[in-house]
Amino acid sequence: MIIQIVNPNTSAAMTAKLAAVARQVAAPGTEGRVRGSASGPESIESAFDEALALPGLLLAVAQGEREGAHGHVIACFGDPGLAAARELARGPVLGIAEAAMHAATLVAPTFSVVTTLERTVASAQRLVAHYGFERQCRRVRATGIPVLALEHAASDAALYARISAECERALAEDGSGAIVLGCAGMADLCQRLSDTLRVPVIDGVSVAIKLVEALVGAGLATSKRGDYAAPESKAVSGAMAAFVPPPALAHALA
Repeated sequence: MIIQIVNPNTSAAMTAKLAAVARQVAAPGTEGRVRGSASGPESIESAFDEALALPGLLLAVAQGEREGAHGHVIACFGDPGLAAARELARGPVLGIAEAAMHAATLVAPTFSVVTTLERTVASAQRLVAHYGFERQCRRVRATGIPVLALEHAASDAALYARISAECERALAEDGSGAIVLGCAGMADLCQRLSDTLRVPVIDGVSVAIKLVEALVGAGLATSKRGDYAAPESKAVSGAMAAFVPPPALAHALA
């Protein structure tokens, strides 16, 4: 089984971190292929960043399809381009926010999200509502740490302490039973935080990889009826022409 994990930003350090997670959690017989975006911002922390990241993300999904990927993981907590990626893919495509929130409700009655900058809280709250977890999600909390700074969070005691303290406040003040980490850059902190806090701490990257494995193993693929049907072939002009799937791929998806 081949699962492609797409880093929709251009940070090489983030891509390397995702590769380490994939090696750790993938089952024997599963190849976790990690692909960083070839274009776009080095981190995604705003709607503008997300818009710039989408062409590179979709190009990566299309490339994975040509290389025979059985499923994909979009490794950004904003789940950017998820519906469009599902149109491009035959196998399942999971965003790490959706996967993490589902997992949280399976192991605890309530959860809090601990994320990066304050400006990302509103977008995470919209995802909570979109996925139908408003009753289970007690609060989305910001640590004030930029995405790129998380590269050092495992080794920087002060950064780790800020994240851990926000998780502790979530448990004490929100009454939550689990913590969802609101950034792929926090993936390497998951086990350490869980051991310290003694509650489930959920990294969406790991969970999404395992869920894609399960879906593919159960013989499930993305429906090509309705919203996730393959994109129709049409003329696209200018810079975006490079991101249209070739006719052979579009025909295979139809």
